[in-house]
Amino acid sequence: MNFITQMITQQVAGVAARALAPRLGVSEATAERAVLVAVPLILAALARNAARPEGAKELHQAVNEDHDGSIFDNLGGYLGDPQAAANGAGILGHVFGEQQGAVQNSVAQATGLDPNAAGDLMATVAPLVLGAVGQTQRQNDLDPGGLSDFLDTQRQQTEAAAPGLTGALNSMLDSNRDGSVTDDVGRLLGNLFK
Repeated sequence: MNFITQMITQQVAGVAARALAPRLGVSEATAERAVLVAVPLILAALARNAARPEGAKELHQAVNEDHDGSIFDNLGGYLGDPQAAANGAGILGHVFGEQQGAVQNSVAQATGLDPNAAGDLMATVAPLVLGAVGQTQRQNDLDPGGLSDFLDTQRQQTEAAAPGLTGALNSMLDSNRDGSVTDDVGRLLGNLFK
């Protein structure tokens, strides 16, 4: 498990799973599992975007301005406010682009959530991921290149835990084909839990 996934999981193990479960209408275990599926997907997409110098610069600036990690200071308040995820929806739109729906459907299939609940969960989790990235960026004084390298390391660790995940995500994000990759993503995400 990589650093950011572990950091968020430690938060989810308590207050986050309890807060998200009733909102999503699922058990705490299902909420935690869904977060464990969503975090690596969001991280892989961030790493993919930050692999381009202009993408790294944009992400570095966004994290500097809006995601310093302070979200973890009042996690219960954030998770208890359904409107707080509105910012997360914008993050997902930026990170996944027009393939956001396909990614949400993949998370839904992999976790047993309905697509709307998967979208809500991902929108809630996205600011946590960026908060963890921001905390790391600030603590390690990372410039855009350093941030890109850090995210690439996180992506590689995720890839090692679930071989093929990043490739499936990249094909989903890059592809204009009509072929479905949701089964592949569900299978690959399942590898994270073995």
